[in-house]
Amino acid sequence: MWGDELWPGGDMHAVYDASRFADVSVGKAEPNADAVLPIQVCLFGGLTLLKRGAPATWRGSARTEALLLSLAIHGRRGVSREQLLAQVWPETETPPAVQSLHSLVHHLHRLLGDAIDGAMPVVHAGEVYRINIEAGIAVDITAFEELGRHGNQAWQTGQWGAARDCYREAVDLYRGDLHACTDDSAVVERERFRNSYLVMLGRLADLARRNNDYSSAVEYASLVLRYDADREDAHRTLMSCYARLGQRVQAMRQYLLCERLLRETFDAVPDTATRELYDRLRLDPGAAEEAG
Repeated sequence: MWGDELWPGGDMHAVYDASRFADVSVGKAEPNADAVLPIQVCLFGGLTLLKRGAPATWRGSARTEALLLSLAIHGRRGVSREQLLAQVWPETETPPAVQSLHSLVHHLHRLLGDAIDGAMPVVHAGEVYRINIEAGIAVDITAFEELGRHGNQAWQTGQWGAARDCYREAVDLYRGDLHACTDDSAVVERERFRNSYLVMLGRLADLARRNNDYSSAVEYASLVLRYDADREDAHRTLMSCYARLGQRVQAMRQYLLCERLLRETFDAVPDTATRELYDRLRLDPGAAEEAG
């Protein structure tokens, strides 16, 4: 058996007391069948509008989509009318643009108002507009952030099971990168959400691996590489888990893939921890076969 020497260079996101993983199991989070929200605005992986859990039938124009995107990204903070007009009607003079804004707001009310007891989906105080969260409209990126925050709090206090549950639910919401406008602030937000997603996946891989659930760890680390193929820590996790699963050849192939990607992308070589793990896999096949 290889024991901890299979994990050189530390975890993807270090866990400090392995003895506290005894109650951790990683699998598919059970959905809450009762949690059907009146309206859900989903921005991950493309704009999707759900009405009572089913896709809403709407023919949203590009401007309606841009309005929803901006309001959903800003959530409870809201967006100033001036900013909305600049984003949605950049080439239109103010008076007609304001009229168009009012028309779109009323269009959304006709489309969605019946699901929230006639309330306005978009409300405004003065010149600040926002999604009517209080009426029952949920936004996936808001839920993602809240779950991530609770998961991080649990992680920092060693509540591994609670952290796992929050992270699993959050990563299930991430259907793809944030679908947003192309302005600089939206690009920054997209990268911020992606980074949070990758951190959660890395921690889920650590939790699974520490609990000897190597198949789940492989799944999570593979998702990391789908979005950031040069992450050397994820390659090491896959190498280690494949070895534990008795797949020594696949573990060595993972190293060769890592080596090639680093060379082609950065003209760099794998770091010492990755090379040492590869050498152990290559030179001690018996140990790899016993791992698990």
